[in-house]
Amino acid sequence: MIVELTALHWIYVTFIVLIIGFMIMRRDTTIICIAGIFLIALVATGSLSHSVSSIFNSFSYAITELLSTILVISIIVAMSHTLTATGINDVMISPFTKLIRNPTLAYWTIGILMMVISWFFWPSPAVALLGAVLLPVAIRAGLPALGVAMAMNLFGHGIALSGDFVIQAAPKLTADAAGLPIQDVINASIPLVFIMGLVTTVTAFYFLRRDMKRGVLQVNSSVLTDSSDESPQHNTLLSLGQKRFFAILVPLLFAADVAAMTILDLTGGDATALIGGTSILILLLITLTSHKNKGLEQTTQYLIEGFQFGFKVFGPVIPIAAFFYLGDSGFTKIIGEYLPKASHGIVNDLGVALASIVPLSKAVGAVTLTTVGAITGLDGSGFSGISLAGSIAALFATAIGKGAATLTALGQISAIWVGGGVLVPWALIPAAAICKVDPFELARRNLVPVIIGLVVTTIAAMFLI
Repeated sequence: MIVELTALHWIYVTFIVLIIGFMIMRRDTTIICIAGIFLIALVATGSLSHSVSSIFNSFSYAITELLSTILVISIIVAMSHTLTATGINDVMISPFTKLIRNPTLAYWTIGILMMVISWFFWPSPAVALLGAVLLPVAIRAGLPALGVAMAMNLFGHGIALSGDFVIQAAPKLTADAAGLPIQDVINASIPLVFIMGLVTTVTAFYFLRRDMKRGVLQVNSSVLTDSSDESPQHNTLLSLGQKRFFAILVPLLFAADVAAMTILDLTGGDATALIGGTSILILLLITLTSHKNKGLEQTTQYLIEGFQFGFKVFGPVIPIAAFFYLGDSGFTKIIGEYLPKASHGIVNDLGVALASIVPLSKAVGAVTLTTVGAITGLDGSGFSGISLAGSIAALFATAIGKGAATLTALGQISAIWVGGGVLVPWALIPAAAICKVDPFELARRNLVPVIIGLVVTTIAAMFLI
């Protein structure tokens, strides 16, 4: 398979390196991303006005792609403000305080719960279900909010999504591209998902505990509070009986959502929408009950606070997302039809080109599939490039004579761990927003454990091929 790489591909690669470098140095990448968008558009079109317009269009495209996530996070935050202001949250979390007594129990309990729920309903709804309730418990047990976000990321968007054993959207895409039965890919992925998950989560926990002991990472109890907590009405808005009623009702409503997801086979965006709609109804019910005559106005105020938080968190993410969307189908929609006719998008072209220039062996095949998966994951979806990973795995397996399922699973795992919500900052926004932490700092925290995990998993795959 021959791919034509143009100046656009090399400019894109150059800016990827610059963005990663600036992120490692903990510098803001907004200007770099804007410069990259402008230069790619200018080289593609040769038009200065079109290039300037492409900056705005890329931002608009990124916001459109991220809008459902922004909405659900904003609504969840608005609902959590209501729970906190009325004291319902304290009643809800009291049973968990008996189980989660220290940072270690907090990390592993939240992580395992996140993984199990994500297997059935994918990570985004799971973050919404768990985050608002378990974050305060974990912080009071001594686990920083960043540690909570890491646990939800690594176990949910990492382990659960990369294997996708129950819903099976990911293995279906890779299996179809590789020409394999889906069960073969799932079976091959089980040991790799286990190795990747174990190595990454243990490594992340080790670094987390080390930095907590050194004082580098500290618990910030202000995450538990907001302006609503300071109201003198905090303890008088609802009676104890009402608080207990809502503390039972809220989990029951979300449990009903879980049942509906199972019965109606709702996943991904549909499941997230159900969680978001339920959160709005909870917000309305509690606010109208607690604030009585002022409930109408207070409902709007809570929603305003939620949206302010959502857009504040997403503000620095939109420029970098806008740049990376150019690597996939976003290029055509933002700039136009300026790539070579045989192109499948900048990112996919780069992945195919890499696979075509490396020598063929088990070791090289494993390293290549990990690299290709990681590259295709840089667009932040995790799923856009896994079909490419399946196709390349089939090519390598044909040349090597075996290992198609293992190589396919390896590419799938690499792509989703990088792009599915663990490393790419705009893909891990849900966990970062719920835990009120900087998504870029969360990405940096996840980086080393994930790299170590990918290295170990790639080596393991060499023996399994």
